[in-house]
Amino acid sequence: MRIVVALGGNALQRRGEPMTVDGQRLNIATACKSLAPAAEEHELVVSHGNGPQVGLLALQAAAYDEVSAYPFDVLGAQTEGMIGYLIEQELGNLLPAEKPLATILTMTQVDPADPAFTAPTKFVGPVYPADVAEQLAARRGWVFRQDGDRWRRVVPSPQPQRIVEIRPVQWLLAQGCVVICAGGGGIPTMYSPGTRTLVGVEAVIDKDRASAVLARDLSADLLVIATDVEAVYLDWGTDRQRAVVTAHPDALDPGLFPAGSMGPKVEAAAEFARVSGRPAVIGALEQLSSILAGIGGTRISVQAEGMETR
Repeated sequence: MRIVVALGGNALQRRGEPMTVDGQRLNIATACKSLAPAAEEHELVVSHGNGPQVGLLALQAAAYDEVSAYPFDVLGAQTEGMIGYLIEQELGNLLPAEKPLATILTMTQVDPADPAFTAPTKFVGPVYPADVAEQLAARRGWVFRQDGDRWRRVVPSPQPQRIVEIRPVQWLLAQGCVVICAGGGGIPTMYSPGTRTLVGVEAVIDKDRASAVLARDLSADLLVIATDVEAVYLDWGTDRQRAVVTAHPDALDPGLFPAGSMGPKVEAAAEFARVSGRPAVIGALEQLSSILAGIGGTRISVQAEGMETR
């Protein structure tokens, strides 16, 4: 079975933890314990988020030189290489020596006319108290939105259209390789209007949406969107809270969920299921073996009738 697993940010950086390499390596090593059995039994492609990491690099770049620009496509490439290296090494330490792994810097094409460029929504970087966020917004021109009881920077998050390096990924899978790609949604790129020249874009692509495009174009049998909860919950945090067990993609409205967290996951899973005819599952990475057995997480499938909750 060909599987695409999209690692949530919690697999790399837990909320409130300092963004140290040692901390990220420890979290990734834990995540790889769930990935390793799947890598031995199936064709595995791993994608991952990069919001905290790319935000930190943007802060570092701004602190170094407030005049020179370090655009998000360049910062995204840096995080793809850094995080891919850590996943590749930690996962490789758990797999047989003969099992090949490869990290690919992948570009993701977007539409220059995407309305997201005028309405930034993607959280990047650390959280701040309201007064600090206000100071940064005034000094650097950044846009902030509330994230829980704190504030985080937001940047445009256009819809991914295709993964530019899809053919090398397919070739590596055919050779039995575990592939790590589309990190952080891929490096945002577009064609300059009226040309065939590919250029970088000042944006961060949602990794779940990009993973759905990746899974679609790879004809994956299953898309797993791994997060820090066991399922998608309706009325989360209330006395009416209930988990969604199965749902038809048309029965689960992404608008019922927060735009900065579960909403894009539901949207991406539903889109993959609808377009490919194959299932997508949203659930905890620790459940991966159960998910692959068909008994864990929230399964979104065109074979489902309506929605089942518990």
